[in-house]
Amino acid sequence: MSDANIRLPEEAKDRLAAIAAAEGLSLRAYLARLAETLLTPAERAERAEKARAALKAWTGYAPTTAEQAAQDIELDRRLARVTAR
Repeated sequence: MSDANIRLPEEAKDRLAAIAAAEGLSLRAYLARLAETLLTPAERAERAEKARAALKAWTGYAPTTAEQAAQDIELDRRLARVTAR
């Protein structure tokens, strides 16, 4: 595996290094593990589409784009209320 150099603020590097050390990992190993656990936007979209298909197959519910948008707005409102506490 070849290495890559990235530039990031010193504070971010220090924070990531501290998190890695607390988990008994080098910063390199921690970042490699982190990269394996995160989804790309395309992977998230694919997973969401599979979830919608499963929901429709299971319940017959297939929300429209407008219904999804309204639910997203409601979820954002509720999350904002909870995190404001």
